[in-house]
Amino acid sequence: MARRGKRYLAAKAKVDSTKRYSVDEAIQKVLETHWANFDESVDAAIVLGVDPRKADQNVRGSVVLPHGTGKPVKVLVIAKGEKIKEAEEAGADYVGGEEMVEKIQKEGWLDFDKVVATPDMMGLVGRLGRILGPRGLMPNAKTGTVTFDVAKAVKDIKAGKVDFRVDKAGVVHAPIGRVSFGPQKLKENFAALMETIYRLKPASSKGTYVKSVALSTTMGPGVKVDTSELKNLAAA
Repeated sequence: MARRGKRYLAAKAKVDSTKRYSVDEAIQKVLETHWANFDESVDAAIVLGVDPRKADQNVRGSVVLPHGTGKPVKVLVIAKGEKIKEAEEAGADYVGGEEMVEKIQKEGWLDFDKVVATPDMMGLVGRLGRILGPRGLMPNAKTGTVTFDVAKAVKDIKAGKVDFRVDKAGVVHAPIGRVSFGPQKLKENFAALMETIYRLKPASSKGTYVKSVALSTTMGPGVKVDTSELKNLAAA
């Protein structure tokens, strides 16, 4: 732990905590301060000027990152009839109906990263709320995971779809790729995320919407981003 602490402090010393870096500079700093010996995830923490306690300000959505997340995703589809074949052909890792619900309930099976369900199966899937809910795995129409178009849902997830929602502190956390992506792909993924965040601005949100943004690797220090250029980045 001491060694890890030294590496982290050495990385942190390279970042001016009082400065807000341009997007290009921030991404470069994030890559420079990466020190772990694995391909770390690069993540964004976006503080929004919303009150998550109000239903009309609970920012939630999804974005398909142009270069994906760099992480393979196992998808479970709960459906029936012709939708079973559709899901299989789209590349779902696991497909089934009531037997899948029972497997999760009775065996505690959770060997998947995302769950897609057709609306006619939500009565059954609802039984899994206590298991899937706390893990962020519960299908939801707002993120496109409750749908009859299971092929599109599976393909989007496999292509790098990221679901996000503002937490109780008003912060959205989302991955934008991996260190190995390099600056250009990370910038394009970040732009896609910010475009979606701005598009989801609640009409009732007053004052500054995007208050602050920080980028970091899994193990690295946060690098603050100059928010003044983010709207132009998102619109590019």
